[in-house]
Amino acid sequence: MERQIIAYKNYFLEFYEAQQENVQAKIEWTLQLIRVMPHVPKKYFDHMTGTKGLYEIRVEVGNNIFRIFSFFDKGNIVVLGNAFQKKTQKTPKNEIEKALKIMEAYKNEK
Repeated sequence: MERQIIAYKNYFLEFYEAQQENVQAKIEWTLQLIRVMPHVPKKYFDHMTGTKGLYEIRVEVGNNIFRIFSFFDKGNIVVLGNAFQKKTQKTPKNEIEKALKIMEAYKNEK
């Protein structure tokens, strides 16, 4: 069963458009993996510990690490929220809070 990937509002798209071509290509590759693989390796797609339903899509390009927050809708729809370039070991709390707010807003609009 293939997953559908949708971007909620402009959070992801603005981030995506600001990236260099090689980063965009790797993001595309990773999203395609999530679309078609029944079990996506944690290296690329993982549940955020301590959250209810928030997932992190992981993209690495050279020494740069990018994260795209996402969540599920109706089982097989992956909704993309905010994204950022990770510069430290720990995911910034403000990015997680923003992602949770985006997820909340999405669910309230439905």
